[in-house]
Amino acid sequence: MRPAYYRDLWDVLKLNPETDALKSLSHRLASTFVDRYFYSDEYNEGYIELLCEMATCFTDPALNQIAAKTLFGVIVERLCDDFEELQTETYNRLICQVTGYLRVLPDGKALHEQLNAFQLRSDEQLYQRIESIRLSPDQALPLELQPRKVLVLSRVTIGADVAVTSVICQRVLQAFPAAEVVVLGSGKLRQIMAPALATTPEGGCIRIRELNYARHGGLIERFSTWLDLVADVSDELVGLSANEFLVLDPDSRLTQLGVLPLVPDRNYRFFNSRGKQGYPVKGSISELANTWLNNVLGRGSFVYPHVWIAPDNLSAAVRLRERLSVGRPRRFITLNLGVGGNMRKRVPGDFEVQLVMSLLREPDTVVILDMGFGSEELGRSQAILDAAAAAGVATHTLAFADLGELQEIEQRCAPGATQSRSCERLLGIHCDVGQIAALIACSDEFIGYDSACQHIGAALNVRTFTVFAGTNNARFIRRWHACGPNTSEIVYVDTLSREHQIDTLELIERLQDLRR
Repeated sequence: MRPAYYRDLWDVLKLNPETDALKSLSHRLASTFVDRYFYSDEYNEGYIELLCEMATCFTDPALNQIAAKTLFGVIVERLCDDFEELQTETYNRLICQVTGYLRVLPDGKALHEQLNAFQLRSDEQLYQRIESIRLSPDQALPLELQPRKVLVLSRVTIGADVAVTSVICQRVLQAFPAAEVVVLGSGKLRQIMAPALATTPEGGCIRIRELNYARHGGLIERFSTWLDLVADVSDELVGLSANEFLVLDPDSRLTQLGVLPLVPDRNYRFFNSRGKQGYPVKGSISELANTWLNNVLGRGSFVYPHVWIAPDNLSAAVRLRERLSVGRPRRFITLNLGVGGNMRKRVPGDFEVQLVMSLLREPDTVVILDMGFGSEELGRSQAILDAAAAAGVATHTLAFADLGELQEIEQRCAPGATQSRSCERLLGIHCDVGQIAALIACSDEFIGYDSACQHIGAALNVRTFTVFAGTNNARFIRRWHACGPNTSEIVYVDTLSREHQIDTLELIERLQDLRR
């Protein structure tokens, strides 16, 4: 079907909008765009224009968010996840078209004016700018540029910030030990980049400036984040000369993957995370980041991702391990089975329960289970605890902040205690990202799905095992596998085309083979 057919449907629907009908039409539009693009490399502007109209038409933000979510979830994610050059060019064209659509709306006036201030007055100028950056070799900094302040944009998701942004911060302080590194992103970053720890003897430091991206907002909200970013960058640069600052963009959603500008090109460097000539073809995203930084900052020492854990959280996790190991050595395995709402990343059926039960059959082993967030993750975690309890395993659930309650458990677990058989071996703990990082740091192993925690585990030098599901793209897996100095392995599961054929026991045996 051509856009005219869908426009007729849209003209009727917008007069009496219904949520389910909007979801259906927007998904069909987005999927048809992808169908035509994959089939013949056709880029049909009409489908994108219709989705933009559906995402900005209503006074009710919830109705606008339906098409916005579909545009990003169905089209943008598919273009970006392949790590292919052709899809990158198409993504750039799409975002430039969306920007052009938004800037002529009444709500897009500020966006239009700010783009004009950068002398970008058309979609084509915006497109030519980002394509020039994408296709040009990485540019080394001019010798006279000696930044006192380096602004690093967040990758928006915690896992990517560990894998990429933490690498950039370390390499910047390696090259400019006295510089102040300012990471612009979510306040949650303070949980894994504790400012008091990220310092150098020369006075350099890492600081978080909070800026949140509307990942689930409408189109105007998502692009308005860039306006806030421009204002924050301008504020940070007050009093600095042109040779005293640098902005590093690690393919950040804050600039829509580099499409939207921030500062003059001389002071800006963009990491093309899909890779360029000379980048390791099979390398992880962290390895690619090191290669890029060699080109931009000059060759330096390779650094792994790093996590700076708040001392209070780390102390609490250390005390937990000590209490549960009184008089006997015990092995600690931490699990996080969250998938950030992307259910394709998890293995269906009873895999999670069987995995935990297989670990509990190992002697002198304590399993710590991150309970997760939201009703779906909490429900799956509780099902694991219930199954273990039904099998006679002593379990306990509490919040990280209440770890002091474990004194009674410590007494039961002590050698010679009359109730030693009820010593807890499965702990379900409610925690935030900084707290689970502390628990992982005090563990012997981490096991989980492809998520932020696999990157945290590897960054903390903990043996990390990732059950990688939800994609058949080998390049995506290679880019996003965890990178660290210790063992970091994956067990691949094809949940897309062979879901009904998944052998849970065989999968667990493969994982156990890797752990031996």
